[in-house]
Amino acid sequence: MILLLAVAAATAAFAVPRRMSRGRELAPSPDEDRYADQVAAAAELAAETALRRRLAWERTQEEVDEAWAAFDRADRVARRCTAAAAFPVLRQRRTRAEIADRERFLHRSALASCRRKELSIGQLNEVLAHRDGWNPRKHPVAQETALRAAVREHRFAAYQAATERERAAWTAAEKAAGALRSLRAEAMAARLRAGRDVRSEDTPRRAGQWSPAEPVARPAATLAVH
Repeated sequence: MILLLAVAAATAAFAVPRRMSRGRELAPSPDEDRYADQVAAAAELAAETALRRRLAWERTQEEVDEAWAAFDRADRVARRCTAAAAFPVLRQRRTRAEIADRERFLHRSALASCRRKELSIGQLNEVLAHRDGWNPRKHPVAQETALRAAVREHRFAAYQAATERERAAWTAAEKAAGALRSLRAEAMAARLRAGRDVRSEDTPRRAGQWSPAEPVARPAATLAVH
C-alpha cells in the first residue's frame, strides 16, 4: 500500500506541471495580441488604398468613353468632308493674292482646331511649316478635308492613350484588391491565434469588402486612320 501511494503521489506531481504548461500554451501571448492589432490596422489602410485605386479606375473608364465619343464625332465629320471633296474643283489660274488667302485660311483653321484641342502641337507645327503634305496652295475644300482627317487621327491617338491608362489603372486596382484580401485573411488568422471573437470583429469589415468588377469591353476601332 505504501508503494502504491508513493507511485500515485509521483504521478500526480509530474502531471501538475504538464497541465500548467498546457494552460500557458493555450493562453494567447501579448505579442500575438499586438500582431493582430497591427495586421488589422494594415488591412484598414489597404482597404483605403484599394478604394482609391478603384475610383481612379472608374475615372479612367469615363475618360475612355469620352475619348471614343470624340473620335466617333471626328470620324463622321471627316467622312462628310471626304465625300464633299470627291467632286472635282474647277481649276483656274491662281493669283498671288488668292494663294495668300488660301494660306491664311489654312493657318487660321489649324490654329482654331488646336485651341479646341482637336490637333496636337506637333500637328500644328507641321501645318504652319507646310510639311508632311500640307500645301497652302490647295483649294480650301481640300485643306478642310485634310484638317478633318488630321483631327480624326489626333482623336484616335487620344482614345488609344486613354485605353492604356485604363488598363494600367485596372492592373493597379487588381493588385490593391489582392493585397487587401491577403491582409484580411491574415488579420482573421491573427485574431484567431489571439483568442478573439472573429465573428463580432470581422462583421463590419466583411460588409465593406469588395472585389473589382471586370473592365467593360471597349469598342474596337475598325476605321483606318489616314
